[in-house]
Amino acid sequence: MNSNAPTPASAPALALAPAEDYLNRCRGLIDTVSTQLPAIRKVADLFASTILAGRMVHLFGSGHSRILVEEMWPRYGSFPGFNPIVELSLSFHNLVVGANGQRQAMFLENVSGLAERILRNYDLSPQDSALVVSSSGCNRVPIEMAEEFQRRKVPVVAIISRQHSEASRSHRPDGRKLQDFADLVLDTGAPIGDAMVRVPGLDTPVAPGSTVGGCLLINSIKAEVAARLTASGQPPKVLTAGALVGPARATELFEAAYDEHGRRLSKLYANLGLPAATTSSLSSP
Repeated sequence: MNSNAPTPASAPALALAPAEDYLNRCRGLIDTVSTQLPAIRKVADLFASTILAGRMVHLFGSGHSRILVEEMWPRYGSFPGFNPIVELSLSFHNLVVGANGQRQAMFLENVSGLAERILRNYDLSPQDSALVVSSSGCNRVPIEMAEEFQRRKVPVVAIISRQHSEASRSHRPDGRKLQDFADLVLDTGAPIGDAMVRVPGLDTPVAPGSTVGGCLLINSIKAEVAARLTASGQPPKVLTAGALVGPARATELFEAAYDEHGRRLSKLYANLGLPAATTSSLSSP
């Protein structure tokens, strides 16, 4: 053996495949959500209190934050007590360009005053609570939604991507962000820019994480609220698949859940336009 032969260079460490990299980063999102369990429990206390009072938790998100609104209600494993406020003009993405295109949606979510017009449709109560979702926390409509809720004495929970929000500029002239109008703030754990995976040869990252982190938060809250309602003697009517409970029971739950949603929603319209004194005398839990 030639002792003067060059020593082979160590093989470079193999980079993770993009899919493996993404899944690893999603595990990190789970860790981020886990550190927020005390705050999640506070949110669940608030939302359960609203539902037990016969009122509703109002949900709002523009853009892709709409996904988290619909993750909360209605879908299998979910239950009434939540009012999903989804404006199609702010979240109708599938046409992309042309009429109802994405350019218009992104423009409208920074039109000041739209939030007040949306909430003009509802007779809100301090017994209500609200969840407003915005990854950046910087667009005017979600910020003003939270501001309007607080002005009407409705406590607000915000879901943001904290790193991304802190690195982003608010579209409000005063620089305030969604978290400035929230009583409790939860973090999806997504990074600056949201996308989490770097691909060799591509100068911009891909594969966002805020929806994954947000869904972890939403369903953690949902599970905690269900536990509180059940412990209080008012177990929720959960939308459940027939494959799990049988077709008859699934239909029974489906009808009961939507009937309850309708009854709760009717309270939000009952006193619209009435003088404040009349409204207060007619209000009931």
